[in-house]
Amino acid sequence: ASAAIRRYLDLGNGLDATALRAIGTKYICLLNLTELNRIDPSSLKLVSLNVSACSEPTKDILYAKAKRAFSGLPFPAYYELIEPYLGIAPAVDLRALSMKNVNMNINTFVNLRRDSLMSLTPSEVQGLLGVNLPDLRKWQNKPPIWQWVRRQKQSELDELRIGLTGGTQEGYINLAIPVSQLSSSASLGPVVMTLHLLPALLSTFLLMSILS
Repeated sequence: ASAAIRRYLDLGNGLDATALRAIGTKYICLLNLTELNRIDPSSLKLVSLNVSACSEPTKDILYAKAKRAFSGLPFPAYYELIEPYLGIAPAVDLRALSMKNVNMNINTFVNLRRDSLMSLTPSEVQGLLGVNLPDLRKWQNKPPIWQWVRRQKQSELDELRIGLTGGTQEGYINLAIPVSQLSSSASLGPVVMTLHLLPALLSTFLLMSILS
C-alpha cells in the first residue's frame, strides 16, 4: 500500500479528496510526513477519516490541516468535521470548544490527549460534554478519568451533580498508586491513599526543611 501511494505521488498526482477516499482510514496512517504535507486541506471537508490509530506526528499534521480547512464553518458544522481529529488537540482548543455547547461524545472525550484532558477544570469538562456529562460517571473508576478526578477539588466535582467522588477534600491530598504497584491479590481498580495535612504539622515540616 505504501509503495502504491508513493508511486501515485511520484507520477505528479496530489492527495485530493478522491485520493484520500481511496486511501481511507485503513491506510492514512501509512503516509510519511512529506506525503502528509501534500494533502490539500480543503479536501478534508469531503472525506471521513478516523486517525485515532496514527502516530502523534501524523495526527499533529492532520489536525492542523483539518483545523485550517474547517475554521470558516459555523457551529455545529465545524465541530462535526473536526471531532475525528480531536485526539491530538491542545488544551487551549478544547477550552474554546467548551464554550460552544458541542456535546462531545464520551468516547471522544476519554481518548483526548492525556495532558490536555488533565488540564481541564470540571466546569470546562461540563462545557465540552454538555448533555453527555452523566456518562462521565460510568468512567469514574477507569483511566484516564479516575486520574483526572483525583486532580480535582471534590467541591468542584460536586457542582457537576452527577455523583463523581474521589476528588481532593479541603486539607487533604490524594496519592494515586499505579495498578502495576499493587499485589496480584489487590483490586485492579484505582487505589487512593488520603493523607490529612494538619496545618501545624505542615508548618513544622516546612520550617525544618528551610532550616536544614
